[in-house]
Amino acid sequence: MPGGTTAQPAEDPQTPAPEYADLVRETTLLNPEPGEPGVAESSLGGELLWPAAEPWPYCAQDDHWTYGTDLRNHTPIVPGEVPMVPVLQLYARDVPGLEFPAGKDVLQLLWCALTHEQDPGPVMPRLYWRNEAEVLAGGVLSPHPEATEGQYDEDNMPTPSTLSPATAQDHPSGFDLPEGMRGSGLPGPRPAADGFEWLPDAHVVATKVGGWPAWTQPAQWPDCDAGHRMEHLLTLTGDIQLGDCGGVYFFLCRACPGLPWDWRFDCH
Repeated sequence: MPGGTTAQPAEDPQTPAPEYADLVRETTLLNPEPGEPGVAESSLGGELLWPAAEPWPYCAQDDHWTYGTDLRNHTPIVPGEVPMVPVLQLYARDVPGLEFPAGKDVLQLLWCALTHEQDPGPVMPRLYWRNEAEVLAGGVLSPHPEATEGQYDEDNMPTPSTLSPATAQDHPSGFDLPEGMRGSGLPGPRPAADGFEWLPDAHVVATKVGGWPAWTQPAQWPDCDAGHRMEHLLTLTGDIQLGDCGGVYFFLCRACPGLPWDWRFDCH
């Protein structure tokens, strides 16, 4: 998948150019592939390891709606009747580069798959950190509530997919380069037999954990309420259409109790 701007690679393509070396961050590429993941697997859009005793989240926004199958239609949805949809589940064993909170080893993300007046994409995302053993001991909710026809926009529904995590090196896009380096460009992908092979010093545009956000528009890093710049947690892009949205980016603050988090998205 292409990303970043093109520049001449260093003489040794396996060695980042010196001026970019300090910007390298490790990222975990999730590499989703359509499949039938189970609750005990890391997945995109699959079923979640959800505690049987915990109510499933619903979106109660009074401004969500759907086009349905006709883009000329604007069909309101009754608030409080729309179950959120599973977006991502990550087990710590599959993403060793991600630091989980003490005692937690599962990360789950859900959102409302309707359109909302204030945003041109999904809204009201929910993020949960869990302990697998504790959930299993208390029982798993099965089946979980599912959004039915008219309760989602197709673009906002992730295809159930298995994940094949792989680590890579990531550099910032031009939007995140230090002031004096902007406009100099970053090396991009080079052709390979099976598509593209990313150079170690490329900006990686992919669904990934850690690394740098895959911005397609100017960077919008959030700060927590205490004023700390949040760190990039994960990017979802390419594997979910989200209308003309370039990607959805999630961030968290490790300096504050409770790991406050936020999200951003941009358009192509």
